[in-house]
Amino acid sequence: MLQDPLTLYKLIVLYMLDRVTFPLTTAQISDFILGKEYTNFLTLQQVFSELTDTGLIEARSANNRTHLTITSEGTETLHFFENRISLAIKSEIHAYFQEKEYSLREEVSVVSDYYKSTSGEYEAHLIAKERGVNLIDLTLSVPSKELAESICNNWMTKNQDIYQYLIEQLF
Repeated sequence: MLQDPLTLYKLIVLYMLDRVTFPLTTAQISDFILGKEYTNFLTLQQVFSELTDTGLIEARSANNRTHLTITSEGTETLHFFENRISLAIKSEIHAYFQEKEYSLREEVSVVSDYYKSTSGEYEAHLIAKERGVNLIDLTLSVPSKELAESICNNWMTKNQDIYQYLIEQLF
């Protein structure tokens, strides 16, 4: 057993990020770790913060979600200490990914965010990805923050229909 439980939690996060080909959100990782009752929310937030501060993971925020990816330093660290994660925990992580991989991938493959442009209008930036490749990357200028928020929220649920419509109209 590890003397420092934080080290184990950090290794679990690194292991999860190393096992996928797409970013995971803090909520997705929290779902697994808190669901297994490995630790509590505050400790997990400390783990995310320390991993980011030390450069082992990168965090990118968009639309109230934080997307995490492992860095090359994180991969090196994980491979050096991976044997400190029990086989039981690794099996639980693999089972979690087998059960939820499609929904995890889908959740981070659709991104929307908005911001105020230099012209004073708001811009809604919408992205749909598949296997790390942008299928669509669209920016819409709108007159109000409320409209930009609405567009971003609708993009999360209607992106497939919109993409299909565009393909049908353009081809």
